[in-house]
Amino acid sequence: MRIVRAKDYEDMSRKAAAIIAAEVTLKPDCVLGLATGSTPVGTYQNLVAAYEAGDLDFSKVKTYNLDEYRGLPGDHEQSYRYFMNVNLFDHVNIDKANTHVPDGLMEDYEAACAEYDAAVAAAGNQDLQLLGIGNNGHIGFNEPGDAFVKGTHCVDLTESTIQANSRLFDSIDDVPRQAFSMGIGTIMAAKRILVVANGDAKAQAVHDMIYGPITPSCQASILQLHPNVVVVADEAALAKCPEA
Repeated sequence: MRIVRAKDYEDMSRKAAAIIAAEVTLKPDCVLGLATGSTPVGTYQNLVAAYEAGDLDFSKVKTYNLDEYRGLPGDHEQSYRYFMNVNLFDHVNIDKANTHVPDGLMEDYEAACAEYDAAVAAAGNQDLQLLGIGNNGHIGFNEPGDAFVKGTHCVDLTESTIQANSRLFDSIDDVPRQAFSMGIGTIMAAKRILVVANGDAKAQAVHDMIYGPITPSCQASILQLHPNVVVVADEAALAKCPEA
């Protein structure tokens, strides 16, 4: 892994956006794997600013998102389709038909998840996959467990993830207990991976991702086996990685 140290959240966001912008510039029809959550918001804001300045063209870009809450329609304000529209898609010239987020209302979800993986593969897999990392080391919604799940699947969210996401809902009781998540195999098929992390709450997970044993108890540790990973993290998130 290549580690890019940032001063703070704003610096992390600028650096991460620059990497994505370079991908779009060099390959206008690139396939981007995208993430949600609070960490990449600043990255998306920088990409929107670059588009508004006339420096980026998203008209040929295709995107595939990592995950979606089970049971939430795309127009629900806490769905990840809604998040992507509000934070990026509505503000750039991307064709919405080329943006893909798992359907939170899928009924035959095993078949639908397999179709999602097939669509990513048919697009040539992600040229660049953006990832955040959870406090417990999850990537996408791949929670700590006994194995690395290869394909897109339905996940039972851990209590720590439910607690972390409850700040976005009126009540913790409103937080979905399940989600659909791109699997580790689909993530690892990306040609390049960009991980963003900020804050001291992520410090242990970032350390374990980079230096810990490769174990499904820290799903992000599998990234040690990928040949092209860049981690952009601020000083707080790298606090337990002084050598990085």
